[in-house]
Amino acid sequence: MQQWVAEVAYYTTSGVKKKTESFYLPSVDDVRDAVSKKGGYVLTVRPHERTPLERLLARSSWWQVQLLRGIQFRSTSTSPGVALWRIIQAETNPMRQNILAPAREALSRGLGVIDALKSLNIFDHGTLAILSASEKANKLAEGIPHAIHSITQKRKNTRAIMGTMGWLGFDVFTIVSSLAAGKGMVLGWFESNAPTDADKLEEYTRVVANLGLTWDVLIYTAYAIAIFMCWCIFSFWINKGKTDWPTYAVVRKLPLIGAYLRDLGFSDSMMACARMIRGLVPIADALEQASDATTAPDVRGYWKEANKELMRGIGLGAALDREPLNRSERLELATLSDLSQVATIMESIAEMRQQGAKGKHSLIVWLAFGLTGVYLAIAFGSAIYALTVMNMSMDSMMGGLMSGAL
Repeated sequence: MQQWVAEVAYYTTSGVKKKTESFYLPSVDDVRDAVSKKGGYVLTVRPHERTPLERLLARSSWWQVQLLRGIQFRSTSTSPGVALWRIIQAETNPMRQNILAPAREALSRGLGVIDALKSLNIFDHGTLAILSASEKANKLAEGIPHAIHSITQKRKNTRAIMGTMGWLGFDVFTIVSSLAAGKGMVLGWFESNAPTDADKLEEYTRVVANLGLTWDVLIYTAYAIAIFMCWCIFSFWINKGKTDWPTYAVVRKLPLIGAYLRDLGFSDSMMACARMIRGLVPIADALEQASDATTAPDVRGYWKEANKELMRGIGLGAALDREPLNRSERLELATLSDLSQVATIMESIAEMRQQGAKGKHSLIVWLAFGLTGVYLAIAFGSAIYALTVMNMSMDSMMGGLMSGAL
């Protein structure tokens, strides 16, 4: 399903009139069929697009929280779908109207509030999973605070990582800028003031070459890391809402970050599944919905395989007892004897995974500090090394002057 904007012509008694209409349909052909049923003719069709400023606003956690709170407050006297419709109708800001256009079209076609929120393409999979699980259990108003907590917690984690990376990046940037700006001047001075003594010249040339190589490695390593990080940020921003793409696959293979993403995936999906089970949602539907709660392929595969095993008649405990869960989690699931225990165990696993993600988050931050410290130590060490080389040149020059005076 996708939002389309079509320019449509209608024949009226006063002549041909053109209108711009929006449609939330799978393809262009469906748009043409819908227009023809209304007696119109399609002139142009294009995908619904947002300006960069609209994308920035739509993906801001602050605006997402405000939208969910508005639905929660209005749901006390009406259904969540009607509450969302009233929010859309009451919106007067053209920028926000354009952002909410896909939800308006989805609701006008009779789709539910979750489908409308998905059409906005602004919430991550974990948040949508919490909302979907609550809606399936007929407790969407109660699930919205949990979704808001998930958004704010992820915002805090993101701010902590970005703040740390920004500060460390500034330190590295200043050092690299100094190295890049002074490299040519310093090495040029060394080359023009080489010792005249043949024995010292050989050692001097080797030392200067090692210094130049060290600075090249430092500078180009910093450039490569900066380009990779900028590309990752841009790629994650552009592909937000997708389940997998090449950059995400590369990031998942990084040792600590891959485990961190896996913990977050299990935390979101386990909590969503537990919420649906407590809401008496059929277990097969709960497992299927849990696989959509995360973008981590190994976690999604876990839920899909468990659902397949369950459909084959295998017990729930045995179906859930599989990798990539760790040994203690599998032992808990293997001892299941009553369906009422499933939600409790899943909530326990979700909490442990959340704590594990927090620990890995802190470790990533401190590891970044440590690696930056090593980089800066090498940079400062090379500068001190350059002073040693300069002393070699000055000693040679002074020796030449003294011998000339004698």
